[in-house]
Amino acid sequence: MSEDIQSSEIYSLLDDEYARAILTSTSTTGKSAKELSDECDASLPTIYRRTQRLIECGLLEEQTQIEDGGHHYSVYKARLKRLTIELENDTLTIDIEEQPTEKMADRFTEMWGEI
Repeated sequence: MSEDIQSSEIYSLLDDEYARAILTSTSTTGKSAKELSDECDASLPTIYRRTQRLIECGLLEEQTQIEDGGHHYSVYKARLKRLTIELENDTLTIDIEEQPTEKMADRFTEMWGEI
């Protein structure tokens, strides 16, 4: 059975308990690395490594959260809506349905409305 590198990386990530916990935790709400560290019972370096791998595979997106006073930090949100792994005719395939990404213009409009 041959599979492309992208699928191999996704299979590897899904085998990782922290990556699964990050995807689950961020499926409805964006979370900071600190929040993910607390929820997943993992160190911050572990969270940053896993979020980077998830971003590279397109399963997670990083957004900038701006606080009063101009301070900012990253929040992570799952892009994964549905993931299906199928075995058919001796071939294992993965099908990923992603959440639509939030457009910068929409974020600006929302931020402007909060002012």
